[in-house]
Amino acid sequence: MSSTIRGFDDYLESLPPITFRRLYQQPATTLAIFRRMLPNLAKVFVTTLLYNETPIPQADLEVWARPESSREREDALGKLRRLFIIKEENGQISLDPAFKKNFRLALTGGGDHHSFGVPVRTPEKKKIDLQFLDQYAAKQFDTILHFMVQTASNVHPSEGVKHLLVTSGLMERHGGRSEPTITQNGFSFLLQAGNAQIWVLLIQYLEMSETLGMEKTDVLHFLLMLGSLDLGRAYAVETLTQTQKSMLADLRDYGVVYQRKTTSDCFYPTRLATTLTSDSSGLRSVSESFNAALTVHDPSASTTIPPAPSSLGPVEKGFIMIETNYRIYAYTSSPLQIAVLDLFCNLSSRFPNFVTGKLSRRSIQSAIKLGITADQIIDYLRTHAHVQMRKISVLVLPPTVVDQIRLWEIEGERMKTTTGYLFKEFATVMDWEETRRYAEELGVLRWAGKEQRMLFVTRHEGVADWLKRRAVKLQQQQQMLAAKKAAGT
Repeated sequence: MSSTIRGFDDYLESLPPITFRRLYQQPATTLAIFRRMLPNLAKVFVTTLLYNETPIPQADLEVWARPESSREREDALGKLRRLFIIKEENGQISLDPAFKKNFRLALTGGGDHHSFGVPVRTPEKKKIDLQFLDQYAAKQFDTILHFMVQTASNVHPSEGVKHLLVTSGLMERHGGRSEPTITQNGFSFLLQAGNAQIWVLLIQYLEMSETLGMEKTDVLHFLLMLGSLDLGRAYAVETLTQTQKSMLADLRDYGVVYQRKTTSDCFYPTRLATTLTSDSSGLRSVSESFNAALTVHDPSASTTIPPAPSSLGPVEKGFIMIETNYRIYAYTSSPLQIAVLDLFCNLSSRFPNFVTGKLSRRSIQSAIKLGITADQIIDYLRTHAHVQMRKISVLVLPPTVVDQIRLWEIEGERMKTTTGYLFKEFATVMDWEETRRYAEELGVLRWAGKEQRMLFVTRHEGVADWLKRRAVKLQQQQQMLAAKKAAGT
C-alpha cells in the first residue's frame, strides 16, 4: 500500500535507464516528456542540441544562461540527467540518440509509425461531440470521488477501480466492512487539482500493470500518447498493441477514454486524456471543470449544477467567498464539493445551492490530523475562489486568513522532515565554504555545519558535478605547478 501520494514527475524520474531507452523509441513519448516534464531552460538546451551532429563542450552550455541564473541552469541540467535525455562523456554533452531521432520525427512528422494514433476516417454512426465526452468523463470520474467521500449515490465504480483505490492507499478496508473507507492520503488526494488526481490513479495502475500481465513500458507509452491526441476525434483500436487494447476497459472506468461498446473498432480520448501531458494543472476540480461544455445533473440532488465558463484554465469560475472573520460562503449544490469543504470547515447552514461555514482552530487542526496540510487548504480555497474575490485583490484570499491557517498548523508541529543528501568529510574549511556557497546559489542548501564540515542539500546532482569539476581543475593546477617547478630545476 502506498504511504504517500506520488506525482507523475517523481514517478518518471524513479524509472531505470532501460525503461527510458524503450520509451524513447516512440516519437509521441519524446514529445510528451518534452512538453510536460522539462523546465523552459531545459527545453532550450534540447532544441539547441537537437540538430547538432557532434557533442559540444559542457563549458559552452554554461554560457547559454546568465551567470545569475546558475540555479536555473543546474536545475535544467539535473532534470535532463534524471530523464536520461543527455549523455555526458569526457566533458562533452549530447542528446541520447534514441530521444534525438524520435523527437525529430515528432516535430517533423516523418517516419512510418502509429505513435500518435491512427484517426478513423469514418467514425461510428452515432455522432460523438465534445459535450457528450465531457459529460461522460465527468460522470465516470465524479463517481470515483463521490465513492471516496461516501456521498449518497446509487452509482458505484467498478470493482477494478475499488481495488485500485485500496492498493494505492487512498482507501482501506476495515474488518468485515463491505466497502472501503477513505484514508489520510485519500483526504489529501481530494484537495489536489484534477490533472494531478488522475495521474495519482494512473501511476498506481502502472505499478499494478505487471501483475495484470501487461508490459509497463507499453502502458506508459499509451498514457503519454493519449495526451497528444485530439479531443473529439475517433482513433482506431486495430493499431494498438494487445496490452493497450486491454487497457481501454480500465481507462473507460476512469473516464479517460470512451467507447460505445467493448467491441467497437475505435475509441475517443476525453478531456482527461488530452490534458495528461499539459504543462498547467488545467483541470481544477473535476466536478466543476467539466461543466465547461455542459450542465451536469447530480442524481442525488434536486437541482442541476449550472455550467461554468468554457475554459478549463486558471480563469475558471469559482464558488467560494471567504471573509476576514473566517466565514465561508460556498455557492454550490454539489455533494462532492460540500464534502470536501467539510474536511476543514465547520459547516453551519445548507440551502439548495448555498452553504455557509467557518474556519476555526479545531476544524483546521482536525484536517491536519487527517494528513491535509495548510498549503493544500490555502491552494484549494484560492483555486475555487469566487470571481468577486479575484476582482477585490490580486492575492485573492485575505492575508489574515492565510496567515492564521498556517499558524494553526504550526501550533501542532514539533518537527519538520526534509528529504535530502548529506555531504561530509571536506578536506579543508575552504573546500567546505566554497561548496556551501555554491549549494546556496543553486537553492538546494538546507543546513550547513561549519564545525562538522557538513552540508545537507535537497538535490545532490549539481553539487556533486561541481565537486568533480573542481577536483579536476585543482588537479590540473597542481600538474601545471609541478611542471613549472620541474622546468625551473
